[in-house]
Amino acid sequence: MKDIATPSRTNEILKKYGFTFKKSLGQNFLIDPNILTSIVRYAELDDKKGAIEIGPGIGALTEHLARTAKKVVAFEIDQRLLPILDETLAPYDNVEVLNQDVLKADLKSVLEEQFAGIEDIMVVANLPYYVTTPILMKLLEEELPLEGIVVMLQKEVGDRISAKPGTKSYGSLSVAIQYYSEPETVMTVPKTVFNPQPNVDSSVIRLKMRKTPPVELDDSAYFFTVVRSCFGQRRKTILNNLTNNLEDGKKYKKEIEEALQSTNIDPKRRGETLTIEEFALLSNTLKRTIG
Repeated sequence: MKDIATPSRTNEILKKYGFTFKKSLGQNFLIDPNILTSIVRYAELDDKKGAIEIGPGIGALTEHLARTAKKVVAFEIDQRLLPILDETLAPYDNVEVLNQDVLKADLKSVLEEQFAGIEDIMVVANLPYYVTTPILMKLLEEELPLEGIVVMLQKEVGDRISAKPGTKSYGSLSVAIQYYSEPETVMTVPKTVFNPQPNVDSSVIRLKMRKTPPVELDDSAYFFTVVRSCFGQRRKTILNNLTNNLEDGKKYKKEIEEALQSTNIDPKRRGETLTIEEFALLSNTLKRTIG
């Protein structure tokens, strides 16, 4: 069977349906089957596992998932693609396409209904660039019973996700993703293998879900508030950022200084130098004094 993800087959499908790309939906279709094979291999799927896909497009990755996994559930927001997917995925009886916005979907219910009897579920997707972070955070924050996540995204975002403290790419997204999972960049994908061609290269990131967080927190919501505050203005010190960005920070400047002192964190340091352990210690201390 001829793969969907070749330049000629993709063009044939687009022409047949008169499909035009919507820039607002970040539609870029992969036209290299070898890259799709690699993505599925990194997801370590087999005929006992389930796969969730987000933004299947015309079904290029979906068919590779369907050939490997027990069941595939794909979320597609663009209803113009539904008749195309009906045709391209017709050979596979283990695929369910849901015409839903994944950001509004009740994912726990979907998993319970669609993957009954399947224990190991992976998210495998070529994510639209414009909603990459909200989708990832929804998948992680809702504490779904996922084995892991393998996604293609903008290379710059991939660099931020796996960044280490003290690097230019390290920020609040790095801390958030690394709190919930262990990330690694498994491959770089050139912009030339997409139709239409995006402006930047992509990365494939694999997230292994943590069974327990790497740090103990008094209040996880407050922890993320503190982290975001510390990265409010990257050139500012931690003390400045916390004073200016935390609620009532100016009022509690003395307490913030004392919290930094008691945790042995130099107030002149910048947010990107703090490890996740230091952020946890700081947020727990602040929570007990001003939170």
